[in-house]
Amino acid sequence: MSAPAHALRGSAPAPASVKLRFHPLRDSATMLRRNLKHMLRYPSMTLMLVGMPVVFLLLFVYVFGGTMGAGLGGASGGRAEYVNYVAPAIILMTVTSAVQGTAISVAMDMTEGIIARFRTMHIARVSVLTGHVLGSVLQAVFALAIVIGVALLVGFRPAAGVGDWLATAGFLVLVSFALVWFSVALGLVSKSVETASNVGMPLVLLPFLGSGFVPTDSMPGGLRWFAEYQPFTPIIETLRGLLMDKPIGNDAWIALGWCAVIALGGYLWSKKLFNREYAR
Repeated sequence: MSAPAHALRGSAPAPASVKLRFHPLRDSATMLRRNLKHMLRYPSMTLMLVGMPVVFLLLFVYVFGGTMGAGLGGASGGRAEYVNYVAPAIILMTVTSAVQGTAISVAMDMTEGIIARFRTMHIARVSVLTGHVLGSVLQAVFALAIVIGVALLVGFRPAAGVGDWLATAGFLVLVSFALVWFSVALGLVSKSVETASNVGMPLVLLPFLGSGFVPTDSMPGGLRWFAEYQPFTPIIETLRGLLMDKPIGNDAWIALGWCAVIALGGYLWSKKLFNREYAR
């Protein structure tokens, strides 16, 4: 009996684990393209998520801006002063609105059977969530560009230099990344797409309960305490300081700490939920 070919060559056959290797980066890039194609195919979702902060911006500037500005600057205050104050809150609201779509997209994947299809494919498990995260961050950046452009058109006049703008861009990407991971977990824990569309609503409302629209020292005692210690207040104050070239103090470090906690908590929660669902 003749010897097997691999024995004649003096080498053993490659095990299946060598032949079938996972490529997380390649698979994540594939999933990213998938999510970007979904966004291009259904632009109404992106427009809806961008539309809400634009509506709030126009409402607060043109309806409440004169009165609010007078409250901020006294007789010298007005709409122009208020738009500079409220713009950082609207920018943050843009991020919270954009990442709401993440929870909806993840819930759609989990409830429409595509995960069962992914289980049969040789892809890195982590790439499914990574594609959602990267796609949502890019969607948030696109939404931010539109909203900041609208804010400039209605009178927003930041005093930031080039370095401040770069720091603002990096900070907003970090905030988006943290909130996206949290939204992924919200999408995974939702039992339906309808639930996912509502479960992230507190993220949209929190800027109202902070220093986004009025100074916290104008609030009653209990609400003022909550407003000063909730995570969005230092994020808004950091954005305000960077854009208006004002001292930030400890707000930047507190904001970065909150971002780290939210990102890590969202990642670990998402990983636990997804591994449980993926294994079914």
